[in-house]
Amino acid sequence: MAMIECRELTREYHKADQVIRPLDGLNLDVPRGDFLALMGPSGSGKTTLLNLIAGIDSPTRGSLTVEGSDLAQMSRNGLAAWRSTHVGYVFQLYNLVPVLTAYENVELPMLLQKISRRQRHERVSLALERAGIADRADHYPRQLSGGQEQRVAIARAIVTDPPILVADEPTGDLDKASAHTAMTLLQQLNQDLGKTIIMVTHDPQTTEYAKHTLHLDKGQLVEAGVEREEVPA
Repeated sequence: MAMIECRELTREYHKADQVIRPLDGLNLDVPRGDFLALMGPSGSGKTTLLNLIAGIDSPTRGSLTVEGSDLAQMSRNGLAAWRSTHVGYVFQLYNLVPVLTAYENVELPMLLQKISRRQRHERVSLALERAGIADRADHYPRQLSGGQEQRVAIARAIVTDPPILVADEPTGDLDKASAHTAMTLLQQLNQDLGKTIIMVTHDPQTTEYAKHTLHLDKGQLVEAGVEREEVPA
């Protein structure tokens, strides 16, 4: 059984008298421990699919099962509770809170969990260390480079130790060197910690860090990439 199963997954939006359907009967299996890159033109449904897998949005039709839980049947509150322990989200523009330090930004998701201050400190410190950004814990986002901000964002995504990471254009705002650092970090999280990663990207070079690539167009899979046995270090 796959970790993530999409069956006839459809998402519709209504705009005036038009029906916009970014996902249209999509079927997809993502095994545990996969690192999947999703490519496709703008409007092909990539980010919509990420938001459904992350429990941020709900499908119009079809089923979306993650670790045995059908997200399509969950209430908004149920999705929020599920999301807090199962998924970490990495955004293109980091989404850090500018008035909080790197440490405090990473700590934010932990404030929703009933654990002690000591446990929070241990987990935040570990996440910052894994992201290679512990020496910037007291810095504010404005004091960090784009690459450092993205590493803080990745630390925030993993601080609750979720089994799934979703990343929406994680290198889209980075230079080549910073992009390599961010992608190497995601690769290590996949290989060393077994995180299942689903990543949207427009950059073919970025897909080289994933295990395989799938292509979407008009809400459906149109081409499957070949799984790689080796990925760049």
